Amino acid sequence: MSLAVCTMSHSPLIGEIEPSGDVMAEWDAAVAVVRDRIAEFDPEVTVAIGPDHYNGVFYDMMPAFCIGTAARSVGDWRTQERELPVDAEAASALIRAVLDSGLDVARSERLRVDHGIEQTLEMIFGTDYARPVVPVFVNAVGFPLGPMRRIRLLGEAIGREAATWGKRVLVVGSGGLSHDPPVPRLDGASSEVRERLVDGRDPTADQRAVRQAGVIAAARAHAATAGPGSPPGPPVNPAFDALVMDTLAGGRVRECDGWSNEWLEAEGGGSAHEIRSWVAAFAALSGPSAPRVAHRWYRPVQEWATGMGIMLTEAHTPA
Repeated sequence: MSLAVCTMSHSPLIGEIEPSGDVMAEWDAAVAVVRDRIAEFDPEVTVAIGPDHYNGVFYDMMPAFCIGTAARSVGDWRTQERELPVDAEAASALIRAVLDSGLDVARSERLRVDHGIEQTLEMIFGTDYARPVVPVFVNAVGFPLGPMRRIRLLGEAIGREAATWGKRVLVVGSGGLSHDPPVPRLDGASSEVRERLVDGRDPTADQRAVRQAGVIAAARAHAATAGPGSPPGPPVNPAFDALVMDTLAGGRVRECDGWSNEWLEAEGGGSAHEIRSWVAAFAALSGPSAPRVAHRWYRPVQEWATGMGIMLTEAHTPA
């Protein structure tokens, strides 16, 4: 059995707004490296950890964690609307293992995922991928949020269970890094927005287009005001992003336990909570030594209003 980890920022604005300079070429090259190395690793199961943005999971039942034994992508932001090739046996085993570890996790036979998971899987495997996956939803937008320690414990439970499978397992953490998009919040929302956050499934094409146009407009406005003279801080904060990547690459995942939700939001923006996916993924590698990072890339992409990062570890065989 061997285990590898890939963490990758996602952005709905990829393909919608062209970044300046050579950013797009750099991003494509970095993703290509990851794709090629993962193809060489040839994972038999991929555990994909990521958030949702009120496209698949709503306040009618908002779990902290949910593992899908079957799942479907909603097809937002240029991703495919499709059934995911879920390994139901592996998903069920993960559910039992997480519960046995003392954490509560929901089970879904009809989990819906959005670009928070699907975009990264398509980046890694292509749009028509058929490799078995296990989708793990981690709440990052539905407040209140639990402490970071629980995220680490989730990842450790996933890693312990995966180590028993006797297979090549890839753990993907999708999300982050620093960014602060116009994601609505339940507290203070209008009655119309509140209803959408409680149960906004299956929007019409026009409704989705209006919402996505608002995100694009906000990103363009941010890019127009951001620049070399802008002060550090949300929504894109390279110092915060470097701290996250350095901490995880250095094998110091337990330090993340001390990152409060208030600190994350102040330093990384309202959606910096998505780094939970990164923390869980690296926690799956928990061991006596730091992970061996085979590939690392980062750029603060103002046009996408996101600190875009990628890290890929070498395959690790648990002792």
